[in-house]
Amino acid sequence: MDNSEVFVGLDIGSTSIKALVCENVKGQLKVVGVGIAPSTGLNHGVIVDIDKTAHAISQAVAQAEEKSNLTIKKLIVGLPANYLRMQKVHGMITIASQGQSREIVNRDVIDVAKETLTQNIPPERTVLDLVPTEFSVDGFGGIKDPRGMVSVRLEMKATLYTGPKTIIHNTKKAVQRAGYEIKDFVIAPIATDFNLLNDGEQDFGTVVIDLGGGQTTTSIIHDHQLKYTFVDPEGGQYVTKDISTVLNTSFKNAEQLKLNHGYADHSLADADANINVNVVGKDEPEQFTEEYLAEVIEARLRQIFERVHQRLQAIHAPELPGGVTIIGGGAAMPGVKELAQEYFAGSIKVYSPQQMGIRHPGYATGLALAMYENQLSDVDKLIKQTIQQPDIIESPREEPAAKNNSRQLVHQWSNQPQQRSGEDRSKKKRSAGPKENKHSFGNKLKGMFDNLFD
Repeated sequence: MDNSEVFVGLDIGSTSIKALVCENVKGQLKVVGVGIAPSTGLNHGVIVDIDKTAHAISQAVAQAEEKSNLTIKKLIVGLPANYLRMQKVHGMITIASQGQSREIVNRDVIDVAKETLTQNIPPERTVLDLVPTEFSVDGFGGIKDPRGMVSVRLEMKATLYTGPKTIIHNTKKAVQRAGYEIKDFVIAPIATDFNLLNDGEQDFGTVVIDLGGGQTTTSIIHDHQLKYTFVDPEGGQYVTKDISTVLNTSFKNAEQLKLNHGYADHSLADADANINVNVVGKDEPEQFTEEYLAEVIEARLRQIFERVHQRLQAIHAPELPGGVTIIGGGAAMPGVKELAQEYFAGSIKVYSPQQMGIRHPGYATGLALAMYENQLSDVDKLIKQTIQQPDIIESPREEPAAKNNSRQLVHQWSNQPQQRSGEDRSKKKRSAGPKENKHSFGNKLKGMFDNLFD
């Protein structure tokens, strides 16, 4: 089998690490293996202990290898949106030689992409991705692939995504120490928003909320472009901690209570159903009602949804036609959709992959990573050649670097270059927001998104 037809998405989450092996069979991407391991060495979605994370990665990928009967060498690694910044960029090159126009070739696409990267990027930050919005050939815009066209001047408009070098460096080191190579880095909201939503949702606008274990990531896609991201430093782990504290039980017991008996909306729980809970310091379990447990869970989720709602209001986000799509492990809890409807306008849906073995919203990001790589165009691949970062890519045989300090990274989000980040928020294996007047909706929507980049 051609190795180019196999894509392995690695979702490094705060509570679990998932590896999804996908195979392109006659144009259809099928999941052929899944591996999952408890996360260690992460804090709010960011790696703070490389060795512990590397061990968890190796466990997850080893499971995926066994189930897929494939030897995995390269991974498509998701990057969190923490401290993400985005800005519009523009590049232009001259194609003509001695006054004569000629056809645009691959080298020209790479060169014009490099021109867009001539930005003043702070030394502590690095380019994560460069996504073209359009090419212009001699002033004629709206072109997706300019190759083969005759031109004197080639221009490219794109969105540049940057992030801290620490995040990408630590992620790469952890993957290398686990014994694997990185095929591609992909910003998680780009993978999910571009691959889990249909064409209409991407075009007219959709809010995506990823309810992860260690944090909640909100993103907006509109006009087939990622326009906004916001990371709230609370997720499913905080729900578990609340249960543990209020019911005076261990964290492990609290997690099982959440998974087996939890509801996000207490009105859906049974007020007469009792749950036996092992309480610390007592020989006999105590009983709590299912409704009481749901009230504890609901209180934390309301805080998360309220902050997301306030953030969307702060940027004057209108009601988007695509509504809200919720993914992540926390989205699997019964009642999440009903609770979200109290905070967000428009349609609300919970996305779960429909393939066997991964019908759970927690697998959405891992699948999206594989889908993203599978659907890259030739032009996308050429542009990716311009954003390699050899200065922060080190050999896996290097001496281990000193461990990073575990400074807590919270509210790690940004959308504008000038915005500060500290604002409140085995068998033989084969190789392998507020409503707007409908008449002014379009203009206000366009103005809102344009202002995000100003």
